[in-house]
Amino acid sequence: MCAMEAGKRGRPVLVLERANRIGKKILISGGGRCNFTNLHTSPENFLSANPHFAKSALARYTPADFVRLVEKHGIPHHEKKLGQLFCDRAASDVTAMLEQECRDARVEIRCNTKVKEVRKNEAGNLDEFIVQAEDATFAAPRLVVATGGLSIAKIGATSIGYDLARQFGLRIVSTRAALVPLLFSERDRKRWCDLAGVSTGVVASTRDTKRDTKQAFRENMLFTHRGISGPAILQISSYWDGKESIHLDLAPDRNLTAELRRRGHRDQSSWKLLLREVLPRRFADRWLETCPLAGNSDRAFAEAEHQLHEWEIKPEGTEGYGKAEVTAGGVDTGELSAQTMESKKVPGLFVVGEVVDVTGQLGGFNFQWAWASGFCAGQAV
Repeated sequence: MCAMEAGKRGRPVLVLERANRIGKKILISGGGRCNFTNLHTSPENFLSANPHFAKSALARYTPADFVRLVEKHGIPHHEKKLGQLFCDRAASDVTAMLEQECRDARVEIRCNTKVKEVRKNEAGNLDEFIVQAEDATFAAPRLVVATGGLSIAKIGATSIGYDLARQFGLRIVSTRAALVPLLFSERDRKRWCDLAGVSTGVVASTRDTKRDTKQAFRENMLFTHRGISGPAILQISSYWDGKESIHLDLAPDRNLTAELRRRGHRDQSSWKLLLREVLPRRFADRWLETCPLAGNSDRAFAEAEHQLHEWEIKPEGTEGYGKAEVTAGGVDTGELSAQTMESKKVPGLFVVGEVVDVTGQLGGFNFQWAWASGFCAGQAV
């Protein structure tokens, strides 16, 4: 995005790509269909030490702008849910579109190029960045770091973006895996992990200790062989501090005690039947084994319902960067211009996308940040 926008402005642009083709993360996203933006994008959909930083870029390049680009190239797409836009055919439509835009803007792309060293030459009248690759050396007055984060190393993710930022004296907000499955404790693994593959709708919540607020997401949860995943869990993982508990409401908006009262039956058998309506049968039966109804009193039913709405889990950890969809943290936004993404300390150095401390929620928001931050840098380099 940055390259094609700079190219449109007549700038000579060279893209150095470590992988054998561009956009590998685009290609695997959204189950191969690429959830390329979200119609409801707002600054509230992003996590950052400075929640105001993303506002300017998101306002300058909106989801509607990217949709116009997609439609210009005749790419069929659809809204899946909650404003999430996907390709009808394949994610390769998006990478092909970006490649075509770069060709039209006379941008040169060199794949299979591993950068060994970057330095700034300030000798004499020269003020340029020297990039040493394995087989060539390049020089330019502007350098854009668009390296992505640490997530999904199998497609080529490395720490080079953070390393370069540190080299040039930019502060880094501690990085961590985000939008990532959570791991059960050993006790909970023995109790629940044979339910791997079972999914149910929940409200997942936790306390955002930095802002002393509660974050909650209503989506599906999925049992895995090691813990829990699914959209609700991926969302809440970005806000989990590694210490607080995760709370799951397994029966959102349901008052089961009142439902039993209306049906005229309130005993162990009717409670079991109702739970099997609310939860997948295997999960309902396991829940009853683990949290049996303690009699037929009002107090027993009230306690049973409370447990269902307030299942407290203390994860052992996350699946890490290998399974994370994105990296939280990154280059401190205080080091960058919110309008151009240029370093305040190092003129000519720009940092965009995931490597910046701006992390989107699940649903196309991280791609929209990539497009928006890249666009802003492309207007300034």
